[in-house]
Amino acid sequence: MNRNVDDVYGDDVAQFLDQETIPMFINGKWVSPEGANTIDVINPSNAEKIGQIYAGGSKQVDQACEAAHKAFETSGWATMPVVERSAILNRLADLIDDNAAVLGKLESLDVGKPVAAVIEGEIPFSGQAFRFFAKVMLDYDKYSTPLVAENIEAHYVRSPYGVCGFIFPWNFPFLLLAWGASAALAAGNTIVVKPAELTSLSTLYFCKLAKEAGIPDGVVNVITGPGAEVGMPIAEHPLVRRMAFTGSPEVGRKIASTCARNLIPVKLELGGKGAAIIFDDVDVKSAAASLAEIITSNTGQVCCTASRWLVHQNIYDEFSQEVSLILNNTVIGNSSDANTKMGPVVSEVQRQRILDYQKKGLAQNATALVEGHIVEPEGSEKGFYVTPSLLQGSADNICFKEEIFGPSAYMMSFSDEEEAINLVNSSDYGLANSIWTLDLERARRVAEKMVVGNCWINAHNVFAYGLPYGGVNLSGMGGGVNSVETFEDYLRGQTVARPL
Repeated sequence: MNRNVDDVYGDDVAQFLDQETIPMFINGKWVSPEGANTIDVINPSNAEKIGQIYAGGSKQVDQACEAAHKAFETSGWATMPVVERSAILNRLADLIDDNAAVLGKLESLDVGKPVAAVIEGEIPFSGQAFRFFAKVMLDYDKYSTPLVAENIEAHYVRSPYGVCGFIFPWNFPFLLLAWGASAALAAGNTIVVKPAELTSLSTLYFCKLAKEAGIPDGVVNVITGPGAEVGMPIAEHPLVRRMAFTGSPEVGRKIASTCARNLIPVKLELGGKGAAIIFDDVDVKSAAASLAEIITSNTGQVCCTASRWLVHQNIYDEFSQEVSLILNNTVIGNSSDANTKMGPVVSEVQRQRILDYQKKGLAQNATALVEGHIVEPEGSEKGFYVTPSLLQGSADNICFKEEIFGPSAYMMSFSDEEEAINLVNSSDYGLANSIWTLDLERARRVAEKMVVGNCWINAHNVFAYGLPYGGVNLSGMGGGVNSVETFEDYLRGQTVARPL
């Protein structure tokens, strides 16, 4: 263990990372597969190894799926009174809150995001997911209103599917785990999870809390390793009855194709190229500050972030000057530093991807209002740091069209509503946009003309339990998260009828 981790992040985190290799979690037990390869866990803030995990394969996937199937059939999780299952999930939420510091520090070390923001924001919000669905299940009657059919007595009942598979990305490992697992578990399913191999720590620690909360063995299983060796075998497994994937459209297509062959439903939450329309009646300084914060939050590694800024021509120059000043003064540094506003990106591969996009954008005649480049904050010279960037140009530029997944924005001007809407809807993505104006009637009118799953007014990245969140087109299919509808996604329907 690097002493810096011990000194800065505390004994609980150090103890978890001090294991020679952090095991997987299958059937309620920590499993260290004999002969398995390992994957180094790298701290993006300084490029140092802080631990290692196992690289699993189809054998571990088989064990996990079989354990989950057996637990669904015999553990009582699916059949216990909803009051009892709800109580266990509430207990799990309490444990998440109690361990927020440990979870947040692990997440910060793994992803590179400022630790305070994770402890104070993402982890508590994750716990709320389990509380939300623990309440939904209490209020939800699995028997709907009796069906109406002539000379037939009938009703509709909903039941859990069984084994649900999950594949999560590296940008919000714990929050996305909570969003998916909470609904599936509340509905009575069992789960097999593959976290991203770059960022598995908080998901593995979650297993410890799930067992402590009283979730039966086999209900929660986590297999670490690469997508080809672990993720695809989960999607292909004959015991999996429901699948959910969060990640890129390219991999999403492969998962969807596999699920189609197996005839099982799949939820896909994919990429985004969010747009923000800024009208000329806004407070320019306030709007610029908000959008700068949006693009630098989690170092821009957010699928729903607003990376296309469409600014009314009347305020374009003023806005560009104001936001450029803010971006140029972003405090970049180690995730453990309380003064840090933007940490590193997750890996050197990701950093080079971001810089390569900028290079391609400039080659296609964009100009840089703020040029991104490698930076070496004092004391963190080996980390994966990059400064924010802001380009401007035409709508046919690669940086306007494709998801970069970094602290990078692209600006264009517009003259009227119709032009702005057409520019927004020219994207193949459809996850999340925002409108910035004092005219709320105009905001609602423009919002409803967008082809997008989510649209926010005078804010961006607005999440609350009870509000459905999902995408369309290249941004996803098969249902969203965070609402009663999500709970229903993890229940299969069945008609029961008797001729009179």
